[in-house]
Parts: sequence; C-alpha cells; structure tokens
Amino acid sequence: MKIGVLGTGNMADALATHWARAGHEVFVGGRDERKAQRLATRLGGDARHGTLRKAAGFGEVVLVALPYEAGAEVAQELHTALSGRVLLDCSNPVGPGFRLLTQDGPSAAHRLAAAAPGAHVVKAFNLCHEDVWRMSPPVFDGRPLAVPVCGDDQRALALVRDLVRDVGCEPLMGGGLERAGLLEATAALFIALWVGEGADVQAIAPPLAYAAGPEKQGA
Repeated sequence: MKIGVLGTGNMADALATHWARAGHEVFVGGRDERKAQRLATRLGGDARHGTLRKAAGFGEVVLVALPYEAGAEVAQELHTALSGRVLLDCSNPVGPGFRLLTQDGPSAAHRLAAAAPGAHVVKAFNLCHEDVWRMSPPVFDGRPLAVPVCGDDQRALALVRDLVRDVGCEPLMGGGLERAGLLEATAALFIALWVGEGADVQAIAPPLAYAAGPEKQGA
C-alpha cells in the first residue's frame, strides 16, 4: 500500500515506523523538508520524503499527523491532491485544562471532511500516547490493544483496519464518521483522568460479560 504522511512529529514517526516495517511504501511530507528527510531516513527501506503536497498525492491512504489547529487548513490547501484518497485522522482537539476544543461544533474529523470533500475520512489511533504506538506490538496482559475506527466508506475502513493490524492491534468498528466526535471526547476525558488525576482508565469499564448488568450472568 502507498501511504502518505502529513507531518513529521511523534505520531507520524510511531505509526509510519510500523507501516514501513510491514512493507508499505511510505512518503513523508512536511513544511520543513529537512525534518521530512530525517524521518524518512529513520524509517529506512524505500521511505521517501518531500513536501506536504507530494505526500498527499502519493498515498492511497494519507495519515494526517498534524496538530488539530493545522489539520483542516492543510487539508483545504491540498484538497485537490487528496480527492479520492483515504484521509486517516489521528488528531485530538484537546486544549489547556484538557478542554475539548471542538465544544459543540464539528469534530476534528468532520472539519477535515469539509476541508477535503473528495476524500474519505477515517478516525483512528487517537486514544493513546505516541509511545504506546511505538510498542511492537502494543499488548497488555496478553491482549492486543483494540483501536476504534470510525468512518463511512467501506473500502476506506477496510484499508485502515489493515493498517491497524500492521501496528499489532485489533481494529474495533466504532460506527460512522458521525461518531468520531465521541472518540475525540473520550480522548479528552481519558487524558484528563490519566494526566490530571493519575487514574487507571481501564478500571472504568466492567468486563464485557457484565456490560448488560450482573443479573444477566447465568441467564
């Protein structure tokens, strides 16, 4: 698969490393082409580098690994190059005080979809710190990490599910793109609990067998 990467930061590095190792063709694009070159060199293999526009035009899937404030602006600039491509959004619109920056407005994923209306936006990889994505693979207590994936286009979802597996995780269907905002709000809550309270977020939910209530046990 050809994968374009918009951005040269930690998320771009963590995810693209897995995909390059899995044999995908990766093209790293950045406003600073020197940073793009350094990341492509770290990825090794046949990874290439260049401008954001070249990365957008290269990938069958294009990872948007940019700050929330920049994502829609860049997508609008590149909307022609992004037409028909899968736009993978891993951003979190979380600001000071762990505040959800989108508030009552459109989600970050919907902002990307509006900025590049010809692209197929999929939300994924936004619930964990980049160091989790650097793990090979992310497995906890013997269980691979599950990655919720939200989107409307079935072919786009299938491609992203494959990329989730290439990271060593299990894709979990989270619904259509209208539910991307729920993933972003979940990230804001989790970050506040992890960072602000030092809480173990895994302790929030009971095991699946108890999800409908303990009275269902043995029914």
